[in-house]
Amino acid sequence: MNELRDLKAAPPRPRHLALVGNPNVGKSSLFNALTGLRQKVANYPGVTVDAKIGEISLSDGRVWQVTDLPGISSLVARSPDEQIAVDALLGRIPTASPVDQVLVVIDAARPRRGFFLLSQVLELGLPTSICLNMSDEASVAGIEFDPAALRRLLGGVPVVATSAARGDGIDGLRASLLDAKAGAGICVSIPGLQGISAPSVARWVELRAAVGEAELAEQEAEARWAWVTQILTGCSRCGTPARATARERLDRYLLHPLLGPAAFVLVMGTLFQAVFRLADAPVEWIELAVARLGELATTVAGEGVFGRLLSEGIIGGVGSVLVFLPQILILFFFIGLLEDSGYMTRAAFLVDRPLRAIGLSGQSFIPLLSSFACAVPGILATRTIEDRRERTIATMVAPLMTCSARLPVYSILISTFIPERTVGWGIGIRGLLMLGLYGLGLLLSLIAAWVLNRFLSRSQALATVLELPPYRFPTWRAVGLQLWHRARQFLQRAGTVILALSALVWAMTNLPVLENAADSAAGRAAQIEQSWAGRLGHTIEPAIAPLGFDWRIGIGLCASLAAREVFVSTMAVVHATETGAEEDEATVGAAMRASVRRGGEPLYDLPTVLALLAFFAVALQCISTVAVVVRETRSWAQAALQFGGLSALAYLLAWVVHTLAS
Repeated sequence: MNELRDLKAAPPRPRHLALVGNPNVGKSSLFNALTGLRQKVANYPGVTVDAKIGEISLSDGRVWQVTDLPGISSLVARSPDEQIAVDALLGRIPTASPVDQVLVVIDAARPRRGFFLLSQVLELGLPTSICLNMSDEASVAGIEFDPAALRRLLGGVPVVATSAARGDGIDGLRASLLDAKAGAGICVSIPGLQGISAPSVARWVELRAAVGEAELAEQEAEARWAWVTQILTGCSRCGTPARATARERLDRYLLHPLLGPAAFVLVMGTLFQAVFRLADAPVEWIELAVARLGELATTVAGEGVFGRLLSEGIIGGVGSVLVFLPQILILFFFIGLLEDSGYMTRAAFLVDRPLRAIGLSGQSFIPLLSSFACAVPGILATRTIEDRRERTIATMVAPLMTCSARLPVYSILISTFIPERTVGWGIGIRGLLMLGLYGLGLLLSLIAAWVLNRFLSRSQALATVLELPPYRFPTWRAVGLQLWHRARQFLQRAGTVILALSALVWAMTNLPVLENAADSAAGRAAQIEQSWAGRLGHTIEPAIAPLGFDWRIGIGLCASLAAREVFVSTMAVVHATETGAEEDEATVGAAMRASVRRGGEPLYDLPTVLALLAFFAVALQCISTVAVVVRETRSWAQAALQFGGLSALAYLLAWVVHTLAS
């Protein structure tokens, strides 16, 4: 009886709702509006996915799991990204819970492609609802839908009009999900297509097996498009657009072959100037807080081994990376505005033709742009590229994009050793140098893509379709959620990987312990030089000496293999141990400025700083990226070739820069 009572009290399994739709239909905005902050990235063992999962609570008291699947044009997958979405709908991912209901998100302002996908989803036989999103844009474009008429035409499928960016219609959408059983087993009658008397996943698989020849596939597509026209004619009407010329006027300049690229450079240049200008005050606040926290740790824990580990190794190491959080958030704030406004797709259109000369296309622009945040999601985003050869090239060159992990290294070197000067119109030389480093990574990636294009075997070229979305005012909620997730990821990394490595580096620089090492500056210098980390640095010093690097920088290069930003925390630990973190050397930048070579010359002279910047602009100092390349390509050889090639190129470039600057 007790077991029966426990069984009755057990909560039911959350229903699984899958969001399906074409790219750029506002699926992510709708997902954010439904789930808020209760979301995470799906983790399906055996595949790499970019699907997000979240939770919503409906009026019936049950908690639903919501999955935002990658955007697809059809259930006939043409890319790995689309295949994952299709496999999730068909229940082919064993570790994922089966899909109970489907919400098809359609761009109400451009509905034809969405209804083509809907004609296939209905054949799965799953309970289905329809969300006509961006209804406000449809009104501006002169398009009016009759949801009740559409529901009648589709045999009872719930239909709700929404504007996720503005939050309109979300409550009605939640209510419609409880009525989605009305959309189960709908028989779609498409003239010219095999009849479907009992829609189901198995029936869909049978249909795909039957439609195997190109002629039959063409007949199927024609039949579906005819059905789409019939449905749209019966439930919508097109009037006169309210603002038909606004987009045309903007595109006339932003898509111009000369003015368009100039506008892009101007926008990105302004962005990087803002990264330095706006972050000065928050960086100073965080530096002050870290210094005070370190003093408090020393007061509480004492000046013994544990106290020094806490203040120098953990607080000093992690704090030296946390100070760059404002710059990272400012960077992604402006990038989020550009993405939500619809500008980034136009940038992809601009670069499509020149990218084709090096074996890429406009489809590669978004994955390469994502690599500016991190090479890992950038490489995962290459799954949207249908051509396997182009996907390989994009994967190989993605690490050359200047990711956010390089930003702390660039920032500490530029802000510490490059003087703040202006070169006209108030343009700072630091911002120009930062922009130049981003441009260097981009230029080298294009050269590398051209070289790979010459050697890889050619495949049949596929047509690239880039649908330009309308210009939109970015929503603060969507941008705020993106910044929240970016900050959370950064803080999680700082609290795990960087914290552990900072403590490890501190231990390696303080073991084995020398007698009277802490009594003088000479003793502290001897301690670090004869420590385990010092011995490692001296071992590799002959190899990096031509670049102007000494054994202390060598320690940072070794530690940064785990993650590039660890170089900063490593230098904080190394130089704090060496200098004793005197009162006038309370920051890692000040400690680095005070470091000297054996002859008394500054360790970080201008040639060395420029060589370090050049090295980090190219080197693949990220084990996570190597692991993702192995998983995506299923080739250790390709990952080893990428790591070795970029390391050799970084060494050569750093040597050339140091030689010329000297």
